[in-house]
Amino acid sequence: MRDKVIFLIIGAVISVLFWFFSAVLYEAIYYVNGFSQFMYNDGAYGIVALITIAMTWGMAAIYYYLINSVKFDRWYHWLSMLGITCLLTPVVCFFVIDARMDGLDYGTYSFSFVLHNILVAAIMFVIASFSMRWWSSNCRHTPIPQ
Repeated sequence: MRDKVIFLIIGAVISVLFWFFSAVLYEAIYYVNGFSQFMYNDGAYGIVALITIAMTWGMAAIYYYLINSVKFDRWYHWLSMLGITCLLTPVVCFFVIDARMDGLDYGTYSFSFVLHNILVAAIMFVIASFSMRWWSSNCRHTPIPQ
């Protein structure tokens, strides 16, 4: 039980640190002069980070606790949830960024930015999975058996 709580705490701490340092991380991954300045000044990096955290932890929770089926407990089922997360997260982030642009012509840069965010979403989904999988009754051995 103690190990399960430690994994959950580590995942939560990583998520909070990701949110706190989101501007630094996102600018290290993707930087374009005008677009990145707008994202930083508008606080959009933090919003995109919160969306990414919510989507990845939410999809992991759906997989491990809502679906939680013996028929859906293989590594390729987990991989399909990762794929869905990596498709949905950039779409939501793109529309949120686009809505905040107020007519600025950064659509191409926004699209490139959210494509780079796919990597971040995948990493965060893995972190969320390893943080919460231990309490699942049927899927706790996915993606890697204990």
